[in-house]
Amino acid sequence: PHVRDLIADHELEAWALVDLTPSMDFGTHTMIKRDLAVAALAAVGFLTVRLGDRVGAYLLHTDGMRRWPARTGKAAMYALLQAALDAQSVHDGAGGRSTPAAAAPRDLAAAVASLDRGQTRRGLRVIISDFLAPDGTGPAEHGELPWERPLRRLTARHQVLAIEIIDPRELDLPDVGLVEMTDPETGTVHEIVLSRRVREQYAAAAAAQRDRTRDALRRSGAHHLVLRTDRDWIADIARFALRQRRAAGRPFTTAGVRP
Repeated sequence: PHVRDLIADHELEAWALVDLTPSMDFGTHTMIKRDLAVAALAAVGFLTVRLGDRVGAYLLHTDGMRRWPARTGKAAMYALLQAALDAQSVHDGAGGRSTPAAAAPRDLAAAVASLDRGQTRRGLRVIISDFLAPDGTGPAEHGELPWERPLRRLTARHQVLAIEIIDPRELDLPDVGLVEMTDPETGTVHEIVLSRRVREQYAAAAAAQRDRTRDALRRSGAHHLVLRTDRDWIADIARFALRQRRAAGRPFTTAGVRP
């Protein structure tokens, strides 16, 4: 018997979903989370185009989403990165040649579902987000996070890498007394006294949220990489790649699912 695969390696496509909603504009160390997300996109993108494959992206904003067509070459990759850096909303004209997604989803769950429906050709899918949801979009009654089910459908057909972006101030708060805090997703402002009890409760809630995210990604079958604004993200990506190569089974590849 002879099996011939007509899909050449250079014809593969990788698609990224980049979360650029307001919570990604937060950062207290060397960079904000949005810039770290773009850096992660660059790392995956340049490894992919180096092999001759195409890279496309969905850029998620508060008021909708933009789709950047899959193209090959460094020039197209630089243009995609600039569009992600400049993007503020779907109405500000950022991105130039990008086109609106059909359903214009406004949250991560809908964006993942849109990516799954819109790009059916097998390959690598990268979700870059802090995986934080506004109030009222927490776990469902059966314990699943809102984006978990569409992500599970995505991993059933594609190799999926979930890159979680974290700032250390989201995990614990400093002892600074009375502060005003603004929810970046809703704009709601609260005056809070950061007492020891409040800081302990906040740290426990933040740890529980990260545990739920980690467990949901594991259940969905996605690879999970955590990048922090206070760490060397290049070293973290390198260590992650080495762990994947040493793991049992086939190695993780940034160029997509190869037969």
